[in-house]
Amino acid sequence: MRGHIRQRGEGSWTIVLDLGRDADGKRRQKWQSVRGTKRNAQRELNNLLHSLQTGSYVEPTKLTVGQYLRRWLDDYAKTNVAPKTYERYDEIARLHLIPALGHHVLTKLQPLHIQSMYSAALQNGRRKRTGGLSARTVLHHHRVLRQALQQAIRWQLLVRNPADAVEPPRPQHREIRTLSETESIELMEVSAESRLHVPIVLGFATGMRRGEILGLRWKDVDLVAGSAAVRQSLEQTKAGLAFKPPKTQKSRRVLPLPGFAIETLRRHRKAQAAQRLQLGSAYTDFGLVCARPDGHPWVPSSFTAGFIAFARRAGFGALCIKDLRHTHATQLLIQGVHPKVVSERLGHSTVGMTLDVYSHVLPSMQEDAAKKIDAALGGWGGGAHRG
Repeated sequence: MRGHIRQRGEGSWTIVLDLGRDADGKRRQKWQSVRGTKRNAQRELNNLLHSLQTGSYVEPTKLTVGQYLRRWLDDYAKTNVAPKTYERYDEIARLHLIPALGHHVLTKLQPLHIQSMYSAALQNGRRKRTGGLSARTVLHHHRVLRQALQQAIRWQLLVRNPADAVEPPRPQHREIRTLSETESIELMEVSAESRLHVPIVLGFATGMRRGEILGLRWKDVDLVAGSAAVRQSLEQTKAGLAFKPPKTQKSRRVLPLPGFAIETLRRHRKAQAAQRLQLGSAYTDFGLVCARPDGHPWVPSSFTAGFIAFARRAGFGALCIKDLRHTHATQLLIQGVHPKVVSERLGHSTVGMTLDVYSHVLPSMQEDAAKKIDAALGGWGGGAHRG
């Protein structure tokens, strides 16, 4: 392959690449414009020849970042991620990424453009009121943008990912809330006459996610063996409610149930059966453990709002259903349960993720480890038995 440079005007050059002839004997060329000095043009020519020889050349295109993100959402994200995740990606791209970066030509997007977007978002990124977005929110924007640009490389629209050269904001560690043993028992007791009682018990007893609790079916529960299998989750999107399989293989799991949860489920199954008989044809049986009075799935947003309101009335302040999951994991770790077991119960992808989320438990675990090793080897007495 050969190439040469032509001057178009003051500080403007055209690079012409000679690519030989095609099957019909027609001469093949690639043209590309460059601004700057002749030395800049020569450097760009050398880079292009090298990329052609190594197979990393990307055809110049006028496709903008905005046009590309819309194509990525339609052609990739819509069919490769969960509907709820797609809605979040679409919202981030439509409300934040495209307004800030959409006008740039995709192949000319630079790390500085992205870094400037993050800086502006942190200072005044809120759309409906003054102020900036949180570092955690901007970090999520970075992850979505990087994922989209990584797909552009696989589609051979980019050679490298400009987001890789950007330093995203680092959010401060957010302390999670957990309840003590006394508080946990109190919450289960005060909810005994509430429809929220069974979900609360399951949250404390299993550490299931909200969607997993609301998607749990009686056929997934074995009260004789004392276990509950996570085989589906209830998801709420703009299209409505839908059951979906667990996101990963680790999320598909069978959880042994503690005795208090087994007894609660036995009582609940009898009460639910009586209610089904009472309503007759007005009851639609989806086979769900936690359902609305008429048997239909419990809308996740309504469930969350009801739980938050109930917790406030009961004197627990700003408590959310995820705090029960956090409490479950924290209590197990404090009791000395191996982190791998805790990770499996939560359905985490790795043990490292579990330890990262529940790092607040590690200091007490370290202290307990020191006490245990002292109990085992403390009789040595610092060398008192030597000689």
